[in-house]
Amino acid sequence: MGNRQPRPWIVSDELWSLIEPLLPEPGPKKVEGRPRVPDRQALCGVLFVLHTGIQREYLPQELGFGSGMTCWRRLAAWNEAGVWDQLHVLLLEKLRSNNQLDWERAVIDSSHVRATRPGPKSGPSPVDRARPGSKHHLIVDGQGIPLAVSLTGGNRNDVTQLEPLLDEIPAVAGRVGRPRRRPDALLADRGYDHDKYRRLLWQRGIRPMIAKRGQPHGTGLGVFRYVVERTIAWLHGSRRLRIRWERRDDIHEAFLGLAVCLITHRHAQRLCCSG
Repeated sequence: MGNRQPRPWIVSDELWSLIEPLLPEPGPKKVEGRPRVPDRQALCGVLFVLHTGIQREYLPQELGFGSGMTCWRRLAAWNEAGVWDQLHVLLLEKLRSNNQLDWERAVIDSSHVRATRPGPKSGPSPVDRARPGSKHHLIVDGQGIPLAVSLTGGNRNDVTQLEPLLDEIPAVAGRVGRPRRRPDALLADRGYDHDKYRRLLWQRGIRPMIAKRGQPHGTGLGVFRYVVERTIAWLHGSRRLRIRWERRDDIHEAFLGLAVCLITHRHAQRLCCSG
């Protein structure tokens, strides 16, 4: 993905030009007080928390991004307004218009993260002594570009999220004809090995390429499946996503959706010739 900028929480002019039109109009101030922190500065504060993993109440005031509570409220409002979903679709359409989405195959996988406290979409982790945990479920195209992401409890079986995650793939326009949201084939590891779900994929017109339990390694699927593991590593490169600190699931999903947009944006910058 190239060299990362030294301060990844600074919003570039190009990224801000995509985000600004999607932001909801602020409501009228109920009481007089300090001027409203500009949205761009508040977004920089959100990105600072996302990248560093710092607790929001310790957001350094000298950075000029507003208080941690201001950034938290702004993030919640933007997520409720669907800003990250809209931005993700916008970026996917840019990629598709430049013929840079690989619909020949998609790859699905999940990753477990510890939750510091019980809350919605958390559950007793089977890999962490039944402590609270959550799972990030991710589906990417053949290059590793995120198509959809979801959050569940850490005790949810991967295969149960196969259909919901496919349903989360947005309809992506950008070329002549109907928008596309279905890959030709789906690659997955042994955690998704179930004949019922193979049949469901065939019914959707998707060819299942799922490793089977009890079979020796060497299927060759790993040559293609590594892209989803790489994208999960990029997600968890944002320290706020390595551990779930938020009791509220919508706030963690907001950070997750924002991180997906940032990864997709870097792909668009790299693959699309037009600015």
